[in-house]
Amino acid sequence: MELLLLGLVGALAWKLYKLWRTPHDAPLRSVTLCLLCATLSYPIAMPGGATGVDTVAGHGTAKLIQNVLLLFAMYFLMCFYLYSAADEQASRRRARKEAVVVGVVVVVVTLAAVSVPHEVFVGSFSTADMTIPQIAIFYGGAGCYLTYVLGLAVRWTRTYARMSRRPHATGLWMAAVGLGAMAVACAIRAVIVAVRWADIDVPQRLMAAVAFLLVASILLFTAGITYSGVRARIASSKLWLQHRRDHRRLAALWELLAEAFPDNVLPPASSSAHDRRRARGVHRRYHRRIVEIRDGLVAISPHLLVDDTGITAPDVDSDELAARLRRASVRIKEGGPVPRRAVPLAMTLGSDRAADVKQLIAVSDALVTDRVTPLTIKEAPC
Repeated sequence: MELLLLGLVGALAWKLYKLWRTPHDAPLRSVTLCLLCATLSYPIAMPGGATGVDTVAGHGTAKLIQNVLLLFAMYFLMCFYLYSAADEQASRRRARKEAVVVGVVVVVVTLAAVSVPHEVFVGSFSTADMTIPQIAIFYGGAGCYLTYVLGLAVRWTRTYARMSRRPHATGLWMAAVGLGAMAVACAIRAVIVAVRWADIDVPQRLMAAVAFLLVASILLFTAGITYSGVRARIASSKLWLQHRRDHRRLAALWELLAEAFPDNVLPPASSSAHDRRRARGVHRRYHRRIVEIRDGLVAISPHLLVDDTGITAPDVDSDELAARLRRASVRIKEGGPVPRRAVPLAMTLGSDRAADVKQLIAVSDALVTDRVTPLTIKEAPC
C-alpha cells in the first residue's frame, strides 16, 4: 500500500507541474484530477486514515468517501480520453452525459451506505456481509461502474498506442495493460459480490489474489502514464549535464580568445531581472560561449598562418592548433601587424555541429594540458 501511494504521489506531482505549465490543457487537467482523486482515496483507505475519518464523521464514512473518490477518478479518466478526441463539441457532450451517469452511481452507493447501520461497514471488502442487499449494492454498483470505465479506457488506450511512436507508444501499452488488469480485477470483484450475495463462500486466497492484481495494475498504469515524461526528463537532464560539462571544458579556449578580442564578448541582451535569470541558464551560457568562441576564431584566424603568404587554412590537429593560438595570442598582445584577410579553419573531425564542438573542446583541453594560463577576464554579466 505504501509503494502504491508513493507511486501515485510521484505521478500526481509530475502532472501538477505540467498542469502549472499549461493550465488550459483539458486532457491534462482531467488526468491530473484522476490522479488527485486516486491519491486522496488511499490515505483514507489506510487503517489510520479510516479511523480518523470515522471518529469525526461516524463509522462507515471513510469507506464511502474512498469509493466516491474512486468513482470520480474513473470519471476523470474517461474525460481524459474524451477531451483527447478531435471533435471537441462531441467530447464535451459525451462528458456531460457521463457526468450524469457517475452522479447516479454516486447517489445509489451513498443511499445504500447510509441506509444501513454504521457497524455494517466495519472491516473490509473480504469481510463485509454481502447478504445484506445494501452492502451488495454498495460494492457491486461501484465495481460495475469501474469495470465499465476501465473497459472503455483499455480500448481507447490501445487505439492511441497503435497510432503513437516510441517512447509514447511504450508508455501507452504499459497503461493499457495496467487498465486491462484493473478491469479484470474489478469484474472479478463484481462476480464475487454476486456470489457472496447468494451466501456462497469465496476462498480468501482468491480475494487476496484479486487485491494484489488490483494494486499491481494500478502501479503499472501509473508507470505507463508517466513513462514518456520521465524519459524526456532524463534525456533533458543528460543534455543539461553535457552542456554544463562542455561549457566548463571550453573555458580555457574562451578565455584566450576573449582576452585577445574582448569586443567579441556578447553584451547582456536586457537589464531586466527576468532576462538575466534566463541568460544564466546552462543551455544559454553554453550556446553563447560557442558563438563567442567562433567569433574569436574568425578574428584570430589570420594570425594562425605560418607566414603572410599562405592562402590556405591550417589543417592541423588540436595540439598544433592550440600552439598556434597561443603564439597568435602573444603576437596580438605585443601589438604585431594584423594580416589583411581571415581564413577558414579546417574541421578535422567532421563538418556537423557536434564535430565542431568536439574540436573546440579538444583544442581547449590541449590548452589546459599544455598549461597555458592566459590572463582570465571576467565574463560579461548576463
